[in-house]
Amino acid sequence: MAAIDPLTAAGVVLATAATDAVYVMFTSAVVARRRVPAATWSSVWYLLSSFAVISYTENWVYVVFAAIGSWLGAFATITFLHRPPGGPPVGASVE
Repeated sequence: MAAIDPLTAAGVVLATAATDAVYVMFTSAVVARRRVPAATWSSVWYLLSSFAVISYTENWVYVVFAAIGSWLGAFATITFLHRPPGGPPVGASVE
C-alpha cells in the first residue's frame, strides 16, 4: 500500500464535502422544480466529484476520506438548509 499524502487526503475530504453540499442543493432545486438552478447544481456536482474519483482511484484508502467528506458535506448543508417545520422547501417560490 502506498503512503497517504495528507494534502491529497484533505483535498478528497473537501471535494466530497463540497460534492455532497452541491448534491443537496441540486435535490432542493429539483424538489422546488427550478430548472436552471437544478441544471447548474448538477453540472457543478459532476465537476467536483471528478477530483475525488481521480484522487482516490490511485489508492483505495482515499475512499475513507471521501466517505468522511461526504458525511460532512451532507450534514453541513442540511444544517444550513434547516427550516422550521411546516415551512416551504428551500428554493420554493413564495405564494
